[in-house]
Amino acid sequence: MSVSAPQVLYTPAQRARRDATAWTWVQGVLAPVQFLVFLISLYLVVHSLKTGEHTDWALGSVVVKTLVLYAIMVTGAIWEKVVFGQYLFAPAFFWEDVVSMGVLALHTAYLWVWWQGLWDTTQQLLLALAAYMSYGFNAAQYIRKLRMARLQKPTPISPLTGAEAST
Repeated sequence: MSVSAPQVLYTPAQRARRDATAWTWVQGVLAPVQFLVFLISLYLVVHSLKTGEHTDWALGSVVVKTLVLYAIMVTGAIWEKVVFGQYLFAPAFFWEDVVSMGVLALHTAYLWVWWQGLWDTTQQLLLALAAYMSYGFNAAQYIRKLRMARLQKPTPISPLTGAEAST
């Protein structure tokens, strides 16, 4: 049985770009804002499903959550381009991006159904809960990657060649 080396999330050059770009800060601000909006909206959605009260607030909160999701996804794609050289599906974040597409699809489906008034409010709120479950899974993926990044020891760059120094 062989033990594989831990996955390296960032090369030294990628880590330097990650640390130098303002998009890292933007992501660091938007992520907790989105999570707070999610928690408030989740409360409103569940409360509305249980009691039938404040349904308009619950439905509207999902719209706000979706708009914040779009903002973090667009800025996250820009961050990925700066750090990894491509807007989406960089190897280090491939599966997170795949799941993010499903999260976006569910949230966008909610917007369409809400905007068009296609389903009754209970069905709309249940669709929102499905979107939120996918968001929770995706958020856990990103938290795992954040932890991996913190645990990854930086590999020094050789000052002569700019390449990773061998150890």
